[in-house]
Parts: sequence; C-alpha cells; structure tokens
Amino acid sequence: MKAKSLQNSRAKLLSLEQHHYRDLLPLSRQVDLYKYGSSDISTPKKLRSYLHEAILLKEAGNALPFIIFDKKYNAFAGCTRFGHIDKKNKVVHIGWTWLGENFRGSGLNQHIKYLMLQYAFEKLNYQKVEFRIDERNIVSRKAVEKIGATLEGILRSNVITKTGFRRNSCCYGIVRSEWAGLKETTFKDIL
Repeated sequence: MKAKSLQNSRAKLLSLEQHHYRDLLPLSRQVDLYKYGSSDISTPKKLRSYLHEAILLKEAGNALPFIIFDKKYNAFAGCTRFGHIDKKNKVVHIGWTWLGENFRGSGLNQHIKYLMLQYAFEKLNYQKVEFRIDERNIVSRKAVEKIGATLEGILRSNVITKTGFRRNSCCYGIVRSEWAGLKETTFKDIL
C-alpha cells in the first residue's frame, strides 16, 4: 500500500513525513487524542514520537499515514491513516484521524473518507474497510455512521487509553459490495 497523495477538489492527503512536524504542531495543541485513544500528541516531544511511530509503521508496510491539506482554506488540517493492513484478506482500517478546531464540522472529513475509501476499494481492490472507535466518542461514531459504515459489534475493554482507562471499541465496517451505492448516495455531492 503506497500512495504519495490522494486528492479531490477539497482535500489533499500527502504521505506523512517527519518534516510535517512544523505543520502539525499548532494543530496538535487543539486536539485531545488521549481522551479516547492510546495516542498522545499533547507536547512537541509526544508529537514527534507519534510521527516517528507512524512513519516506522509505514516503512514496515503496516500503515499509510497522511497529513491532511484543506484546499478550501489553503491550510494543513490534521492527520489520518490506513492501518492494520491485511493484504491476505484484503481488509484495512481507516483511523487515527484528527483535525484542528477550525476544520471540524466543515465537511472536510467526508472528503477525506471518500478519498480513502475510493483508494481502498477501487485502486487496491480491498474487500473491507474497518473503523474502530471508542464507545464513548459519540461524535466520531456519528461521523462514520453518516458515511455509511455499519456497527458490527463492540470489543469490550480492548484498549488502554493514555489516561489508563480501559475502553470498549465499536467496530464499524464498509464492504466492497456497498461502495457503489454509497458513492451514489452518501458521497454524491463530492463526485
């Protein structure tokens, strides 16, 4: 799984590199990742570590992280990633998505998810895209439901957050056979 960039009229996803640190630092101060997840970007040192880990996973073929550029506002907006890449079964996760305050609720996330789903289903011919979200994170759960993902179950007490809380993860999925219909309905305004 290798892509230098994915883009449409609103969003451009660029392969994440260490030099993107300076673009993401101001945004990282607006995000509370460790509230629901196991990642922490709350300090410059922790952001560098987060980027380093994402890039190591990319080099190992286990992830494809992106920095998000919002063309409407001509500014970097945050990060997202393909992860848990299962080449044999043709399943991949989309997640690790975080946006600065000014980009949340702006419609940008729908463009990001469209680009990633299109790449997974149309370019790589994957059979399924999964999302795992903290059960308490209602905003993120509603966002993936809005793009057509189906709640498939809940993994109980499966992730320890940075605060030491054991979270439950809601497992959502979109299968390849649903993609054409979602493009014609959910994503029709993007095409």
